[in-house]
Amino acid sequence: MKKSIKLITLCLILSLFSLTTFAQDKAKQIEDLLAKYTEYGQFNGSALVAENGKVILKKGFGLANMEWNIPNQPDTKFRLGSITKQFTALLIVKLAEEGKLKLDVPITTYLPDYPKENGDIITIHNLLTHTSGIPNYTNAPNFLRDKAKNPYTPADFVKTFDKLPLDFKPGEKFNYSNSGYFLLGYIIEKITGKTYEQYLQETIFTPLKMVNSGYDHSEIIIKNRAQGYEKRGKNYSNASYLDMSIPYAAGSLYSTVEDLYLWDQALYTNKLLSEKSMESLFKPYIKAWGDESYGYGWSLEDVNIEGKGKLKVIEHGGGINGFNTIISRIPADKILVVLLNNTGGTVLGEMNNSIRNILYNQSFDQPKRSMALELLEIFTQKGTAAGLDAYKKLKNDPTYGIKEGDMNNAGYQLLQTGKKKEAIEIFKINVEAFPKSGNVYDSLGEAYLADGDKKLAFTNYSKSVELDPTNEGGKKVLEELSKNKTK
Repeated sequence: MKKSIKLITLCLILSLFSLTTFAQDKAKQIEDLLAKYTEYGQFNGSALVAENGKVILKKGFGLANMEWNIPNQPDTKFRLGSITKQFTALLIVKLAEEGKLKLDVPITTYLPDYPKENGDIITIHNLLTHTSGIPNYTNAPNFLRDKAKNPYTPADFVKTFDKLPLDFKPGEKFNYSNSGYFLLGYIIEKITGKTYEQYLQETIFTPLKMVNSGYDHSEIIIKNRAQGYEKRGKNYSNASYLDMSIPYAAGSLYSTVEDLYLWDQALYTNKLLSEKSMESLFKPYIKAWGDESYGYGWSLEDVNIEGKGKLKVIEHGGGINGFNTIISRIPADKILVVLLNNTGGTVLGEMNNSIRNILYNQSFDQPKRSMALELLEIFTQKGTAAGLDAYKKLKNDPTYGIKEGDMNNAGYQLLQTGKKKEAIEIFKINVEAFPKSGNVYDSLGEAYLADGDKKLAFTNYSKSVELDPTNEGGKKVLEELSKNKTK
């Protein structure tokens, strides 16, 4: 009897040792992966990965402040951008659970001064699911130049978009809109009599002991806050200033990877909401991008994992001047991936997919150098012919890869500096590499339009809308081009 107990104990110890070693092996693979992305100038931030609810990796990569050579750490604070939306959504559902608002009533119920023509047909649910039809204020022409640097009260900023015609009938389709989440923050203030920041702190951050999270204010000294940078080719610059009253409930929070782990763990409990209310956050209410659906502040997708079948992935990204973020959860295995980056837009989705494959023992793509960074420099300094020659050489080099987002950014950087022909060639390369992406045709159409070629602009915008029927901006350009044709 004693021998069998010893044998069972020994087996358990060996099993635990094996699991620990396995987790360490995965953590090492993930760390090496992120180190390579850092080496290639595609990640500069902090990362946390949890499996079965336990943290297996948390580490900083690159620099929080390049001027002072201060490294990123797990407690470095990053602006979250649109990850903010999931916090706003929970606050709204909390108020609904408490009977203080209803999700299916017109927003004029709580905002009586909102123009009734639109406000009487838009519900809170529409705002939560990006189905309101309210134009996205960050897409407004010259938004960054005209509005982004100025402070606004919520009431005053709402007036900048509340009279705009709707893009579509509420509930008819999905179209991502920061305006909707800005309104949700304003509704929270109207109902609670508190600022959005105060109610958020009391309802989520304090109960969860998220002491390194908050509403960001540029003027306040915040310990361990990362500086935001933008990348132009291989060079960095300080991110352009953004008054934090502008992103508000759609994107003004900061946090750390460690605090977002506390948030993730709380979502498995009833600390903040009842089980039924919590489930309502993660329902696929409407088809969003590609195979994804949208819940309340979260994107949802069923991903096929070899040997596991389909698993529900709940995630959201964020982008704000100088920062790019993602939080990804797989509840079935209590997996969490948090990547917070402070050098503007980068390939966090690609990194997240590779980390997921490592966690499930699947093959994954090794990082590649971004061809866009090389080409941007050559097109800028040496012109179109030299850029195209470089492309011919680089596309046969297996260490380089064409990344859609990077290429798109490079094209726009050329466009913004008046190099229209060079921008067109960059966008054409992107179209060749990603022929099923509506966005690459939209960008090429914009470059042709800037260069005065309305015929090719029309062709590419048409292809973009065909591939992506949610491209409302593209539809508007096509309408304008069609009107001009008939004149």
